[in-house]
Formats: sequence, C-alpha cells, structure tokens
Amino acid sequence: MADSVDVLSTLKIVYTIYALIAISLIGWFGYNITRDGAKKGPSRAIFYTYIAILAIVGTGLHFLTYNTVPWVPYDLARDKIKPDKVFHITYKDHRIILEEHPMVIHCGDKVVFDAKSEDLTYGFGIFRQNGSMVTQMQVVPGSRNDLLWIFDKNGVYNIRSTEYSGPKGARMVVKDAIKVIGCKEFDRYSMK
Repeated sequence: MADSVDVLSTLKIVYTIYALIAISLIGWFGYNITRDGAKKGPSRAIFYTYIAILAIVGTGLHFLTYNTVPWVPYDLARDKIKPDKVFHITYKDHRIILEEHPMVIHCGDKVVFDAKSEDLTYGFGIFRQNGSMVTQMQVVPGSRNDLLWIFDKNGVYNIRSTEYSGPKGARMVVKDAIKVIGCKEFDRYSMK
C-alpha cells in the first residue's frame, strides 16, 4: 500500500500545477478586458472550452488517483470487511477516554475505531510522531462514528481531536495511543 505521506506529496505538486492553470484563466481574462483598445474578453467558445478542459482534467485527476489513496479500497468494500479488532473511544468534557492505552495492533489487522461523543462534536485523528496525519473522522454526538483502518507498517501513533470544540479542544491529545507491531517495515515518520 502507498504511504499517505508520499501520495499527498505527489498530489500537492499535481494540484498546484492544476491551480496555476486555473488561475491563468483569470489572468488571461483580466488581461484581455483591461488592455488598451478593445475592451473585449476571450470569445465564448474559447472561454467555455478552457473551462471544460479544466473540469475534465480535474475530474480525471480524481479518477486516476482514487486507487492510490490508501483508504479508498477499505471504504469501497466496507460492508464486506469484518474487523479483527474494535477499539471503543469516548469523548466527553474535552477528554479522549480509551479502553486500552496503548492500543496494540498487529500488522495487517482490520481495526475499527468506534468513537462516541457524549457532548460536543470532536474529531478523531491518528497522527505520526512527526505530526503528519494518517487518517481522521468527525465524532458527532448521537451518530455512528467509526473508522476502519489497516496498518501495514510498525509505528507509534498519537490521537488528537481534529475538530474545533472550543479552546480546550487544542489540548485533546493522547500521546503514544496506538502501537503497531509485527510488520516487516517501519513507518519512518512514526518511530520514536
């Protein structure tokens, strides 16, 4: 499986190029309507052709990359996957309460993080030691909030709330909450 850090690094470059192309449309349009002489913009045919190309390329990027994003295959087959382990997590009064600390996960296990909030909307985010995010979800009171994940590299991960829940929410962090063992490879961003 591709590492989300590598996938997102590549996507940053691709989407930066795409955004620059889109911004060039605005520059081109602005130049044409402000230049001396004729105050005419590009013809409708050229303008709409440019927009159509941007839409096709933008949509095409999603179709070409959806299988490289690590969590997509899990989400597409979610109804057919039986988890090997379920961890229950409770959010209450700006605290993250774990049943186990650390949550020890064996390589390749299908794990469900079942989070519930008893008061506010919070976020459940799994973060590497370097601060980069592995995955996240919202934790909404009165709703089903679970996340299926399969770890394929050894590492130690932190949990933090990823939603604004007031000033106290910034301190909602559980250090070394998840420990993945038994893999052949180590997550270079998650080792202590």
